[in-house]
Amino acid sequence: MITIIGAGRVGSAVAFLCGSAGLDNITLVSRDEKKAMGTALDISNTIPSNSPISIVGTSDYSKIKNSDVLVVTASVKTHQVSRSDIMLEQAMMIRDVARKISSFSPDSKVLVVTNPVDVMTYLIQKVANLASKNVLGVASSLDSSRFRYLLAKKLGTNQSQISNAMVMGEHDDSMVPIFSQAKFGNDAINELLDERQKSQISADVKYYWKSLRDHNVISIFGIAKNTFDIIEAIIQNKKLHVCASVLSEGRYGFDNVCLGIPITVTKNGFFPTPEVLLDYDEKEQLHKSADIVKNNITQVMEFLKSR
Repeated sequence: MITIIGAGRVGSAVAFLCGSAGLDNITLVSRDEKKAMGTALDISNTIPSNSPISIVGTSDYSKIKNSDVLVVTASVKTHQVSRSDIMLEQAMMIRDVARKISSFSPDSKVLVVTNPVDVMTYLIQKVANLASKNVLGVASSLDSSRFRYLLAKKLGTNQSQISNAMVMGEHDDSMVPIFSQAKFGNDAINELLDERQKSQISADVKYYWKSLRDHNVISIFGIAKNTFDIIEAIIQNKKLHVCASVLSEGRYGFDNVCLGIPITVTKNGFFPTPEVLLDYDEKEQLHKSADIVKNNITQVMEFLKSR
């Protein structure tokens, strides 16, 4: 069973993709039970005629029991300046969600979408006392998709010609596009772009969400599809290599922080891949990014102690 906590635009889009693919039974959870039920009724019409799955909407967290995959998309509101500007409000809500996960479905594979995703991934894991291999934050895969798109656009090609376009670190202003690994066909991207071009692309990746806002939309389909890909890999027992936020336990030189790094998704959990060879500047940027997330985690934990 797939459970999605949050029946807003992103949660509904994830549920739609899962339902229309006939992937597995779906439980859509929202504080607004009427909305969850109505969304489930709509998505039920997209389930393939030969599929045995069903979708239900509810506000009852006991219905999440024994979920194979549990996706957290719930949010108190939309960020305006950076993804961290709603961090403390999000943390209070996510703490409650984590407690419910611990009570009803502690063995689920948990995918966190709620921003700031690195901090919320850490918070859910610690509050619910979940195994680190069972929790990831979905975001760096989206950033990597954006990086690939922007590289293809700059080089006048299609996205299928761009490979190894990874983004690591925080899913916010300190994210790190990894140019040293990216390729256009057999050619190293580093050899094709100058420093000014790379700096502009880095900024465009970091502030892609602002570009969407300039067009009066928010990210829905990109994050939904990247989340669906991970759900599908788990449910269908396929290996998937992506960048995602997981607890780094010594990887890349830092501990006790969730940060986007390359991992392998499996039915049995999420496991870091062998460390990617980074150039000096990328290592420096990644450590700065880790420090920013650590500081935010400390701020959240201190805040929640008083609440």
